[in-house]
Amino acid sequence: MIFPKENVISVSKNSTNIERTPEMATLNETPSANRLHIGIYGKTNSGKSSLINALTNQEVSIVADVAGTTTDPVYKPMEIHPLGACVLIDTAGFDDTSELGTRRVEKTKLAAEKTDIAVIVLSAEEAVTCADEQGQIQDELKWYRFFREKHTPVLFVINKADQDEENAARLAEMIYEEAKEDAVIISAKKHTGIEEFKTTLIRLMPENFGAEYITGNLVEEDDLVLLVMPQDIQAPKGRLILPQVQTIRELLDKKCLVMSATTDKMEQALEAMAKPPKLIITDSQVYKTVYEKKPEESSLTSFSTLFAAYKGDIHYYVESAKKIEALTEDSKVLIAECCTHAPLKEDIGREKLPRFLRKRVGSGLGIDIVSGSDFPEDLSSYDLVIQCGACMFNRKYVMSRILQAKEQKVPMSNYGIVIAYLNGILDKITIPEE
Repeated sequence: MIFPKENVISVSKNSTNIERTPEMATLNETPSANRLHIGIYGKTNSGKSSLINALTNQEVSIVADVAGTTTDPVYKPMEIHPLGACVLIDTAGFDDTSELGTRRVEKTKLAAEKTDIAVIVLSAEEAVTCADEQGQIQDELKWYRFFREKHTPVLFVINKADQDEENAARLAEMIYEEAKEDAVIISAKKHTGIEEFKTTLIRLMPENFGAEYITGNLVEEDDLVLLVMPQDIQAPKGRLILPQVQTIRELLDKKCLVMSATTDKMEQALEAMAKPPKLIITDSQVYKTVYEKKPEESSLTSFSTLFAAYKGDIHYYVESAKKIEALTEDSKVLIAECCTHAPLKEDIGREKLPRFLRKRVGSGLGIDIVSGSDFPEDLSSYDLVIQCGACMFNRKYVMSRILQAKEQKVPMSNYGIVIAYLNGILDKITIPEE
């Protein structure tokens, strides 16, 4: 991905004036992170948008004969029977060679990092005019190999079969010869082959997709759980943040007994309970305070720690956090926020965490901050990457970042894990088992 320098925030040692950025997603969009992401890829005018419309039985995407109708990727949350909750990603054609097209392809590559199942669309209609049959699918095969390297399931779809059935069949043969993959032949216009397409998508769904639990194996039915949630200036007025909402809902689904309190009411909440809670889940920024007040028999974790296991590689995060000991004032740390919210005073990622780190390492420690989907391809200049809980991203995209860090041998951790380490309690908190 192109990494625009202007999207990097360098945190000065003394300044609290930090660039504000617009909100990345609305409240209604946030559940998308837990949906199956199906990316639709192909050349311009191959029928990607018409395929999405046929799949959903809605005019979700604009369809036109003009090449390049779809520009930046469009993310559309949908309920598709029998697939369930999905996000359909309509991408720009990957054969656009213009200057603007190159930038669009970079956006398409970013969408690919978030894709759970990749659908590569070819047009039987365009096959008629292509003189070089052997070369006509090379772009598609290049993207096929890209996805396979990332262990992303791929489905080839030959659209516009109503225009030329013979060419569609020939394309299917070529794909099998080159990729050893069976292609589904459809006509989005005539709505033929769509059911076979859906059936194949179901077969390609990652095993146990959506079956993971935020709280893992930490609690079961009838367990008493205390949630310590400071409602300070950073908490959205009138509502809870997404990780809190999702965790509470899961605990209720597990038939746990749930009690919530702000940090200043934690002791009173414990006194009101007939017995100590099995588990206490807190905001990472008050980890130390809660640890010092919790009953000895109660396990302790944080929302960010739970999401570290739910969305990422918790063991890699833990090992990476220990690298803090090797940091010096000449070191450089990247803090990656997954949402582009407008930060308020005492923002955890942009103010508190940099302050904690510099208190530990020294005021000269270099810290850069990126937000949203901005993430450098080259991490070699950093000694440590620290990512938030990533409630806004799907697990596929989070793991792609982790893989990138591992390949470049750069330690990568998580807000909650790092804060626990800095407070000296990392070995005392509870981490869900994978």
